Amino acid sequence: MRQNTQDGYTRNWFKVTIPYGIKYDKSWLMNSIQSHCSAPFTPVDFHYIRNRACFFVQDATTASVLKDVSYKICDDENRKICIFVNHSTAPYSVKNKLKPGQMEMLKLTMNKRYNVSQQALDLQNLRFDPDLMGRDIDIILNRRNCMAATLKIIERHFPELLSLNLCNNKLYQLDGLSDIIEKAPKVKTLNLSKNKLESAWELGKVKGLKLEELWLEGNPLCSTFSDQSAYVSAIRDCFPKLLRLDGRELSAPMIVDIDSSEIMKPCKENFTGSETLKHLVLQFLQQNSLRKYFEDSRNMKTLKDPHLKGELLRHTKRDIVDSLSALPKTQHDLSSILVDMWCQTVSTCFLPWAGPESQRWWCLLSLKWKDSLRVLFSPSLGPSSLPLAAVPVCAS
Repeated sequence: MRQNTQDGYTRNWFKVTIPYGIKYDKSWLMNSIQSHCSAPFTPVDFHYIRNRACFFVQDATTASVLKDVSYKICDDENRKICIFVNHSTAPYSVKNKLKPGQMEMLKLTMNKRYNVSQQALDLQNLRFDPDLMGRDIDIILNRRNCMAATLKIIERHFPELLSLNLCNNKLYQLDGLSDIIEKAPKVKTLNLSKNKLESAWELGKVKGLKLEELWLEGNPLCSTFSDQSAYVSAIRDCFPKLLRLDGRELSAPMIVDIDSSEIMKPCKENFTGSETLKHLVLQFLQQNSLRKYFEDSRNMKTLKDPHLKGELLRHTKRDIVDSLSALPKTQHDLSSILVDMWCQTVSTCFLPWAGPESQRWWCLLSLKWKDSLRVLFSPSLGPSSLPLAAVPVCAS
């Protein structure tokens, strides 16, 4: 179907639908689709409806490329993602695009509400702004065309925006606001108080923002939690770096930055005894608790056969858990084990060891003959302050 848009041109429009797309974050979904496409595309009017994710594209070539991506993307559970592409009329935001005069008036209104020194934009109760109402311009931010126009002005005229106030705009969904992640990525403070949001799930649509302060009081979703701790926990799932919620200071978050360039230092051997004793301890460890582990090692760094690497990989939750359950118990990487020796001679050393029924045993390793190793156990040897057994460490 061909649709005449307001700018006078005739173009093809196609609607792209991802069944059960509601399970996926917009950024992840779009990046995954784009990475499998042979040509770049710009999604228009991305939104969730019921359990589906939908957006529009503008030409037949892009639609054909997107159709070929169907079933080529897998989610975290190794399920293939289906993509449907169908002819469509122009999307709502295009058919109801604000006219140039309306856009100019909206820009002037937003300029008046912008605090330059604080880089803050106050759009609370925007629909009833006197300047807009006087020109009979109805800006309802629940409508995708209005939110799209607002974000477009923010991107062009307030690129350094740090604080956005959308209080009291009767927002019941945040589909249109999801583009703020690309349009105003520096926003640290977001005020969504006194709106109509009923579920914390809506916040997932803007969780790409690195918010430090968020206001949600006055929304129905606030009363859906059993207590304050559950409320804070749910919100922090979306915004891990959040420091203030509804004006209240939160405890400092514990954050693991997976994108950090810091690399854990490898474990380094630290041994000051004789090489004979070092060999003796290594031989003891290999003969006892570590032999089975080394025989079935799944360490990808040590495997050279690429075919074997592929066979050893596990993809689904069930396969991963089953594989871990099959590993031998109390087995550790030899290079990560620290062994304390409280007594050593040229041919003999004492090692702490755990015996049956939690009784403290001590191993006397004695090299009596040139190539033979003897292990003698005693429950009475050694000071009680030494550890029970060899302990694994991450780095030294």
